[in-house]
Amino acid sequence: MYTVKGKSDKNYLLTEHAPLVKRLAHHMKAKLPASVDVDDLVQAGMIGLLDAINRYEEEHGAQFETYAVLRIRGAMLDELRSSDWMPRGVRQNMRKIEVAMSTLQQRLGHAPTESEVAKLLKLSLSEYQDMLTDGSGHQLVYYEDFHDSEGSDNFLERHFVDENGDPLKNLLDSDFRQAVIDAIDKLPEREKLLMGLYYEQELNLKEIGAVLGVSESRVCQLHSQAVARLRTSLREQVWTGQL
Repeated sequence: MYTVKGKSDKNYLLTEHAPLVKRLAHHMKAKLPASVDVDDLVQAGMIGLLDAINRYEEEHGAQFETYAVLRIRGAMLDELRSSDWMPRGVRQNMRKIEVAMSTLQQRLGHAPTESEVAKLLKLSLSEYQDMLTDGSGHQLVYYEDFHDSEGSDNFLERHFVDENGDPLKNLLDSDFRQAVIDAIDKLPEREKLLMGLYYEQELNLKEIGAVLGVSESRVCQLHSQAVARLRTSLREQVWTGQL
């Protein structure tokens, strides 16, 4: 829809894509702790939608909805970061898991099993899995992640510096996207399948559990573990200068 001046009708775009904001908020909420309020995500997402509407131009070469999704999700992640929804202790525990995974990967030459990670952490298997459950909603990338060895260069700022450009094009053209694809491909088969079902086919946790033959809570554990593996792989590539 366009105004008489040929510009996009902002009110129409806002009304038309409000359901998209709610859908993305509920999809994100499904992998977050119960303490996160979905209404807060919706509110942040609407701000992201408004930002997308104000910034979008036809020259971007992408469908508006594709462009808006990036802005909406980004605004929701900003809200999560600012509210510090994940307790510091949980974040530290997930970091311990990542360090253990990295150590075992180098020592064994393959992706470590849950039992191997638990043993290195001196935990029982059930205690390790409880840590994974607590880490539900652990993100693939945090803004404070991926500094170089001197701590002076932020990975995201280095790769996505042009806020006025097309973020979709920046993402698709970046080495980071390919690195994520490669890292997912190296996941254990069940975790790789889980990530495909969740992010590509957009199944919910209950549906994924039915496909894998496990409980919904087990899906949460496997998702947390897969994210930890991906973060470990990507961090190592940043530190070694591959990204």
